[in-house]
Amino acid sequence: MTSTIPVFPAARAAGCPFDPPPTIQALQEQAPLARVRLWDDSTPWLVTRYDEQRAVLADPRVSADVTRPGYPSPTAIRNASISFILMDDPEHARLRRMVTGPFTIKRVEAMRAGVQKIVDDLIDAMLAGPKPVDLVQAFALPVPSLVICDLLGVPYTDHDFFQDNSNVLINRETSPEQKSAAAGQLAGYLDQLIGEKLDRPGDDLLSGLTKRIHDGELTRSEAAQMGVLMLIAGHETTANMIALGTLALLEHPDQLALLRDSDDPALVASAVEELLRYLNITHNGRRRVALADIEIAGQLIRAGEGIILANDIANRDPDTFADPDRLDLRRNPRNHVAFGFGVHQCLGQPLARVELQVVYGTLYRRIPTLRLAAGLDEIPFKHDGSVYGVYELPVTW
Repeated sequence: MTSTIPVFPAARAAGCPFDPPPTIQALQEQAPLARVRLWDDSTPWLVTRYDEQRAVLADPRVSADVTRPGYPSPTAIRNASISFILMDDPEHARLRRMVTGPFTIKRVEAMRAGVQKIVDDLIDAMLAGPKPVDLVQAFALPVPSLVICDLLGVPYTDHDFFQDNSNVLINRETSPEQKSAAAGQLAGYLDQLIGEKLDRPGDDLLSGLTKRIHDGELTRSEAAQMGVLMLIAGHETTANMIALGTLALLEHPDQLALLRDSDDPALVASAVEELLRYLNITHNGRRRVALADIEIAGQLIRAGEGIILANDIANRDPDTFADPDRLDLRRNPRNHVAFGFGVHQCLGQPLARVELQVVYGTLYRRIPTLRLAAGLDEIPFKHDGSVYGVYELPVTW
């Protein structure tokens, strides 16, 4: 009976905001795969272990297409408006190739100095202003928002508009009607920008897409949806990693001291990878559906059955990461699955890494006495979102 099957997503334990839910940890200890129950009483497979997750994500018999029967949708609305990440090859590859250029390691490294200036300017403003301050609004959210706006060619002056609508889309508790309205607002906004750049192209990613439209490779609607995807993904995920990572470090002062007292780029890079592994803010699981009968770890998954890959628990798999529940900035776990694996792995991961390296390598050295201005039990965590983090992070120094 479905009533005996654990609910997913599950609740985290009180007082343990950085750890995966105990229910999911228990499932991982029992077996690599288990049934879970979703909001609609469907019972897809949850893959809990690292090796099995990578096997599923690399299997061409598994689909990311949200429109396929059996896809384990996280909400009642099947929002196909976030472009190619919810498509399969060859269409996924065709659209993704059009935007890979600006996210190559070489191109992103060329942006490092600009990211550094943004970070330094925002820290200067914090130090010159009143305290305590909400680190989310004063720093964590503006850093990636300014970066992605510059890359895409989106006016940063519109940040309240797109941040508010993004929050609606990624909140599990908003209604289908609210999500549809927010998706429509963002699509309309990006369509208008695309229209302006069709007439007056600039030196930005959205302007680059207008040439594809002129050449017949891309429709204006497709370009707008790609813009929505990159705008949301480009600021939400990194903003939450900045704030949640800072909170985790403040709660682990020995690890914070390593970053604060070092200017070693290798240690900073290792810290970024370890915080990505340890925190894993995409805690809603990656969703797939089987296109054919497949066997994973001796378990038959039949065609049409849904699959959820809980990357937060895979990054705590003791068979892959020794002492996985310990935050160790010297670990450098570059093989984590925070960015996914296979053809759908995160397009923007080079940019996210640079942003986080600059932030984690700068903030705590510039403000060495940074500390919480509230108790951990007073911090509002995003338990209701598909992207995990904190709504506010009051800090002082």
